[in-house]
Amino acid sequence: MPIESKVFTYELDGLAYTVMVYEEDGSIFADITVDEGAMDVNAVYFGDDDFSGDSESLAGPLNMNGVRLEGERVQWDEAAQLSDPGLGPEGEDKETYLTEGDSLTIELNADSLDDIDIFGIRATSTTTDSGSIKAVSDDPEEPEEPEEPLIEKVGFGYELNEDGVITDGYYFGADDLPEGSEPTFANYLSHFEDGVGGDVTSLEAIAFFEFHEDGYPVELFRIEAPEGGFADSDEILAAYDEAVENGAFGDAGAEDDPLALLATLEPEDLEPEATGEAEDEMEDVLA
Repeated sequence: MPIESKVFTYELDGLAYTVMVYEEDGSIFADITVDEGAMDVNAVYFGDDDFSGDSESLAGPLNMNGVRLEGERVQWDEAAQLSDPGLGPEGEDKETYLTEGDSLTIELNADSLDDIDIFGIRATSTTTDSGSIKAVSDDPEEPEEPEEPLIEKVGFGYELNEDGVITDGYYFGADDLPEGSEPTFANYLSHFEDGVGGDVTSLEAIAFFEFHEDGYPVELFRIEAPEGGFADSDEILAAYDEAVENGAFGDAGAEDDPLALLATLEPEDLEPEATGEAEDEMEDVLA
């Protein structure tokens, strides 16, 4: 989902849809998605929350005459025709005819999301009792950013042995981060670069861990550097985001096999700052 966006919803017996309006590459777009029923989207209208001045309107059957919001006449700043009413020879294959799960993306003649506080759709061939709608939606939702996963331990590896164990690099736990920092990957990466002067372009892999209930760390997944290495931290964050979207944390589970655990512990030749707890962890496993 785009970062800058507004979401409008509309629901009537037999029909429900969602409109997400967002900014991308300097332009404003709207994704219209039918959640229930079907409709032929013939025109869209939008405006800000200032209802003063003249109102834009389309002629004939595409007008929004008589539309009111909380008893007040709606003043539209822009109106755009998408199609003529009626399915015609294309039938349900018509581009603007949307059934449940279908989406239509259109570009809006707007300079900013601030210009869009109210959104209207004029549609025919709808699955409502009247067969058409003059729909108005306001009070757009501001989508919440998903919460960042909190990570218990991260290993940044410059060199790996044949078993994939990091033999040169840094390991950080939540307590190693600056005071007040949440253990998100972005904060671990920032600490690696700025806190200890780590070089992201020399990394071979980054490993992510959780702690087993018995106290030892278990690797959840890792990000391998592409051929030639990571270009910068932005490339690493993009690779991490892709891994999270693909369910990297969803299949997390700690191993009970102490031999498997050995691959997650820090060898003695790692940087001193990151190896403080490694010897104790190794003794616990081998005891």
